[in-house]
Amino acid sequence: MKHLNHICNQVLFNKQKVGFLLSLVNKTTIGVVWSFTEQLGRRGVGVLVTLLLAKFLTPEDFGLVAMMAVFLALGQSLMDSGFRQALIRLKNITQADFNTAFYANLVLGLLSYFILYLSAPLIAEFYEEPRLTDLIRVASFAIIIHAFQVVQIASLSRDLNFKAQLKTSLPSSIISGCVAVFMAYLGVGVWALVMQMVLASFLHTVLLWYVQGWKPTLTLSRKSLVGMYKFGYKIFLSGVLETIFKNIYVIVIAKIFSANIAGLYFFADRIRELIISQLIYSVQTVTYPALSRKQNDIESLKRGYRRVIQVTSFVYFPIVALLAALAEPIFLILLSEKWYDAHLYFQLLCLASVLSPLNSINLNILRVLGRSDILLGLQVFKKILLVIFLWAGLKYGVIGVLVAQIVQSVVAYYPNKYYSEKLIGYSFREQWEDIRLQLLISLTLGWAVLFSYTLLEIQPIISVLVFGMVFCFGYLIISYLLRSNVIDYLFEIYRKRKV
Repeated sequence: MKHLNHICNQVLFNKQKVGFLLSLVNKTTIGVVWSFTEQLGRRGVGVLVTLLLAKFLTPEDFGLVAMMAVFLALGQSLMDSGFRQALIRLKNITQADFNTAFYANLVLGLLSYFILYLSAPLIAEFYEEPRLTDLIRVASFAIIIHAFQVVQIASLSRDLNFKAQLKTSLPSSIISGCVAVFMAYLGVGVWALVMQMVLASFLHTVLLWYVQGWKPTLTLSRKSLVGMYKFGYKIFLSGVLETIFKNIYVIVIAKIFSANIAGLYFFADRIRELIISQLIYSVQTVTYPALSRKQNDIESLKRGYRRVIQVTSFVYFPIVALLAALAEPIFLILLSEKWYDAHLYFQLLCLASVLSPLNSINLNILRVLGRSDILLGLQVFKKILLVIFLWAGLKYGVIGVLVAQIVQSVVAYYPNKYYSEKLIGYSFREQWEDIRLQLLISLTLGWAVLFSYTLLEIQPIISVLVFGMVFCFGYLIISYLLRSNVIDYLFEIYRKRKV
C-alpha cells in the first residue's frame, strides 16, 4: 500500500512538473508574442521614421550619427553594467535590491556622461569632424535618462509583462519620431536624429514610471551590490567588447572611406536592425527571465530552448530570405536615388544575420546558467577572429568588409554551440534538426525569388507584391506538407484554446 502511495505521489509530482513546464512554455510563448508586438510596433515606427527622415536628410547626416553611435553605446553599457540582467535572474528579490541597482545605475549614468562630455573633442579629432563635439555632448543626455528606467524594465521583464512595455515604448517612439521628421523638414539636418534619441528616452522613462509604479527608497544593501556586481561586471565587459566590435565596421568605414559611405552602410544596418533583429531581441528578452526559473532543471531548460529555436527559426528565416531577395525593388520604391547603393549593403547584412538567432540563443543559455565567465571568454575569442576577417576584407573595399561579416558570423557559431552542448547537452545535431527544414525552405524560395526578379523586367512595386505573396504562401504550404514541428505545435496550441 505504501509502495502504491509512493507511485501515486510520484505520478502526481511528474504531472505537476509537466504542467508547470507547459504553463511556463505557454507563458513564454505569450511573452514572445507581446514582446514581438512591442518590437514590431516600436521598430515598425522606427522603420517608417527612418524612411521619412531619409527623404529630408543625406547619407552624410546618418554618417555623423554612425560615427558617434559606438561611443554612445559604450556609455550605455557602462551605465547598465549588467545590473538589469542581474536583477532579472535573482530568485528572491527585495526592495533593497531594486534600490541598490537604481542608485548604482544613476551614478554610473552620470559618470558615463561626464566621460563622454570630456572625450567629445578627441572623438571629433579622430574622425576629423568638428561637428561631433556638440552632437555627442547633447546626445549623451539619453544615457542619464536611461539610468532611470533600468529597474522598471527589469521588474516588468521578471513578470513577463511585455504588454506593459508595449504601452510605454510605442507612444514614445511615435511622438519622438514625429518630432524628428518635423525638425528634418525644417532643415536642421543631423540634429533631428539627435533630438529623436533624447526625446524617445525621456518619454519612455516617464511612461515606464507611470505604468510600472515602482518608487525608490533609501534602503540599500552592500551584499546585494556586491552580488549583482560579481555577476554583472562580466556581462558589462562582454557587452563592451560586443559593442566595440559590433560597431567596428562603422568605425573603420567612416575612418578609411567617407562619411557618405559610412552613412549608406549605417542606414542599411539600421534598417536591418529595425526589421530583422526585432524577433531575436524579443526571444532573448522573454526567454532569459522565463527560463532563468528553470536554471536548476537542465532537462526542462534544454526542452524549453529547443522549442524557442524551433519557433524562432520558423519566423526568422523566411523574413531574412525574403528581405534579402527583394531588397533592390524595396529600396527603389521607398527611397530616392541617393540611397540606391545601400540596397546591396542591406542584402549582404541580411546574409550575415542568418545565424544570429542561434548565436543569440546559445549565448542566452550561458546567461541563464550564470556562466558570465565563459561568455566573456567567448567574446574575446570571437573578436580576435573578427579583427582577422575585417583586416582581410578591407583589401576589397566596403563589399569585402561585408563579406567578412558573413564569414565571421558562420565561424562564431561553433564556439557558441560548443558550450550549449557541454552545459545542457544541446548538440549540433539536435540544433541542426531543429532549424534545417525552415532554413532550407527559406533559402530555396529566397534564391528563386531573387533569380526571377533579376531575370524578369517587372516594375518594382509589382515585383514586391507578387513575389512576396508567392514566397509567403509557398513557405507555409511547403512547411505544412513536410510536417514542420512548429506547424504541429501551433495547431496544438490552437486546439487547446478551442477546448
